[in-house]
Amino acid sequence: MKFFITGISTEVGKTIASAIVTEALEADYWKPIQAGDLDNSDTHKVKALISNKKSVFHQNSYALKTPMSPHAAAEIDGVQIYLKQIVEPETDNHLVIEGAGGLLVPINDDDTILDLIKPDYKVIVVSRHYLGSINHSLLTINALQNKGYQPGIIFSGDEHTTTENIILKKTQATFLGRINEEKNINQAVIEKHSALLRPSLLKF
Repeated sequence: MKFFITGISTEVGKTIASAIVTEALEADYWKPIQAGDLDNSDTHKVKALISNKKSVFHQNSYALKTPMSPHAAAEIDGVQIYLKQIVEPETDNHLVIEGAGGLLVPINDDDTILDLIKPDYKVIVVSRHYLGSINHSLLTINALQNKGYQPGIIFSGDEHTTTENIILKKTQATFLGRINEEKNINQAVIEKHSALLRPSLLKF
């Protein structure tokens, strides 16, 4: 199975969710586009949180120096991002693919993160409660459903029942589980959450 993980915005827990799904399935991990923080990239972060020995971490198709939207970071770096050059790595294992920012973040003048998602991918949306998160969640899930995807959703952070219930009711997205707020994120925490999420991931 191939899982594409996106978020309703930045800083909602997408990388932590990617680490948990990777650990839960002992999957490979791939971040097609990394923008900024190349010495401590999302691939570095996920790799440090994984305790299984099976996962393989594949190179970014584009590694950009500036922490900005990929299209802007690419312009600053003097490169052009071409969709056809973002080639999924070959593996016989499950594959977790982490997007950059939100679903409609541009990667060039024509394409967005949404255009990286292939028909055979299972899409997971990470949603975190904040003022405006209902709107962002509904817009993200509706955009996916309009493209024919039936996404799953992981809620990140402290439970907020009224917010979560209305998102699930309005979208009919598959609830996969939650990632509770944690003081520290380490391998033990990732392993704990991966055990909780594994059954729903395998059914998804």
